[in-house]
Amino acid sequence: MNDVLRQPISEIKGVGEKFQEQLQDLGLYTIEDLLFYFPFRYDSYETKPLTELAQDEKATMEGQVVSEPVLSFFGKKKSRLTFTLQVEQFAVKAVMFNRAFAKKQLNPGDTVTVTGKWDQRRLQITVSQFKKGEAKSQEPIQPVYTLKEGVTLQRLRKIIKSAIDEYGEEITELLPEDVQRTYKLPERPKALKQMHYPESRVLLKHAKRRFIYEEFLLFQLKMQLLRKHHRESTSGNAQSYDNNRLTKFVQTLPFELTGAQKRSLAEILKDMKQPHRMNRLLQGDVGSGKTAVAAIALYASITAGKQGALMVPTEILAEQHYQSLYKMFEGRANVALLTGSIKGKRRKEILDAVAQDEVDILIGTHALIQDEVLFNDLGFVIVDEQHRFGVKQRRTLRDKGLHPDVLFMTATPIPRTLAITAFGDMDVSVIDEMPAGRKPVETYWVKGEMTNRVLSFIQKEVDAGHQAYVICPLIEESDKLDIQNAVDLYHQLASVFEPDVPVGLMHGRLHNDEKEEVMQQFARNETKVLVSTTVVEVGVNVPNATVMVIYDAERFGLSQLHQLRGRVGRGDDQAYCILLADPKGDVGKERMRIMTETTDGFELSEQDLKLRGPGDFFGRKQSGMPEFKVGDMVHDYRALETARKDAAEMIMDDLLESDERYRALKEAVYADQSLTGNVLD
Repeated sequence: MNDVLRQPISEIKGVGEKFQEQLQDLGLYTIEDLLFYFPFRYDSYETKPLTELAQDEKATMEGQVVSEPVLSFFGKKKSRLTFTLQVEQFAVKAVMFNRAFAKKQLNPGDTVTVTGKWDQRRLQITVSQFKKGEAKSQEPIQPVYTLKEGVTLQRLRKIIKSAIDEYGEEITELLPEDVQRTYKLPERPKALKQMHYPESRVLLKHAKRRFIYEEFLLFQLKMQLLRKHHRESTSGNAQSYDNNRLTKFVQTLPFELTGAQKRSLAEILKDMKQPHRMNRLLQGDVGSGKTAVAAIALYASITAGKQGALMVPTEILAEQHYQSLYKMFEGRANVALLTGSIKGKRRKEILDAVAQDEVDILIGTHALIQDEVLFNDLGFVIVDEQHRFGVKQRRTLRDKGLHPDVLFMTATPIPRTLAITAFGDMDVSVIDEMPAGRKPVETYWVKGEMTNRVLSFIQKEVDAGHQAYVICPLIEESDKLDIQNAVDLYHQLASVFEPDVPVGLMHGRLHNDEKEEVMQQFARNETKVLVSTTVVEVGVNVPNATVMVIYDAERFGLSQLHQLRGRVGRGDDQAYCILLADPKGDVGKERMRIMTETTDGFELSEQDLKLRGPGDFFGRKQSGMPEFKVGDMVHDYRALETARKDAAEMIMDDLLESDERYRALKEAVYADQSLTGNVLD
């Protein structure tokens, strides 16, 4: 990496002490930081024929003022100026707000260039910028940067131009020539110049393409190196399980595995035989049978003489898993449960049994990763709903055994695009098929005025012996308004249903023990209708619940709606999901339409990505999703796939170490810590 570019930003002409501090507020410390501070958009002053403009597009047009501008005032200091422009053969109405001074500058017969929002239907432009004279005298494409107080756009553009003029030649090429040739990518210094000062749309597009690929490639190389590091850091980890015992166990199960379950299981068992540690993500929609696959894998580990652990986010889930696995393994394995509420003598007994290898499978919450829990020979760890655990918690558990195989499970159907990015250092197995005979949840979208009919429907289902969830939206867990929403709704429903139909309430302010108790009462069928703000725990199994009503459903993303819908339909009876929503925008309406038309979580997650981007998929803070400067994982997923494939080949063929042409790329991978943290240390 070039040391010249690592000099402080104050080396650039025109950057004094005060300006340096302001630039540092933007995260710009070195000359290199500044050169790679790319615009987030470009203002284009290219004029297009009116017939080619789209509704609401930002447009620039040149025309002749035909009428005397009319000025009207409304409110304090607010004004509106309107005039007619002759543009080509059209009369276009131009509207300017709060620019009263312009009335004196614009006269009939003047040629002006205006930029603003185009209304195709009314042949009207709402002007944000205007300039007397022809359009040609303006630069066609202008960069627009993210700014902070004290840094103006003009000044930042000027300083970046100085940096490019002075240091542009110092930028080194990272990509080997053959890679550049294969994808017809421009050289790095030229591409950088086009990113800041594009000569044309075409050259800008190629420059972007180059940096998107470079960014994704660096990220994927890191991920692949991390994966290789995981593999090489463990050896002698092969589990030689007993195939006969395993086959007999599978035959005792009361159901036939689906094709997708068999495929995922085969991938997991193959990993277990390898000398390196397994690091695999098992994805499957709600109800696709991940737990069955996990149970068989756990049993395989037991037949290899090892212990297994299953870690889940909540006590109620731990208890449910314990009950179902206890039944499944009848006499074949010792299963124990360890949660925070198991204390005293009972706790000590369980801990001793685990340490002395008298427990084959330990199920619990994060209580499993406390120091006091010592396994005798931990061989296989399953982490359910893994994005709910911090990275640190996962690592602690992994380090408890010698080097246990680790399987992460999630019921959030993550589109393949995101899975390979967020979990690029993992192998991914997908269960994308539902067990036979499972009835899809019928989903309906109704408007607010039909609430009474919805309540009658809940009553009908309860009379038939079933239960219902009623969900309130939650913008922020601490948001008083939303808690109030839930409390109000709870009182409303209690006044409608009680005393005959007991109603429960769950919200974010309840203590964990209280939440557990509310959920347990619902699971035991003591409350019939549960009003809840927080997403009802992922995975909690109440087969008797057949109705899911979601108030203000337009406030949720598709994946969240789908997760909520997955709380019902877990028994043999037909289940229903009712979306109460009055969406104002097209995106909200589209969401409701998609929900009523498909129950396939993977298809929904792909649609959700298109509608709202990747941010919300993993919970922002915790996801570890990389922030890319130029690339967009959704929009540029093809480039992401290509970069992943190329990175895998480069690592497999050891090109970074053995081929001189890859030296610059290797240095960049090891120098750049921004993408995945210090993963290679």
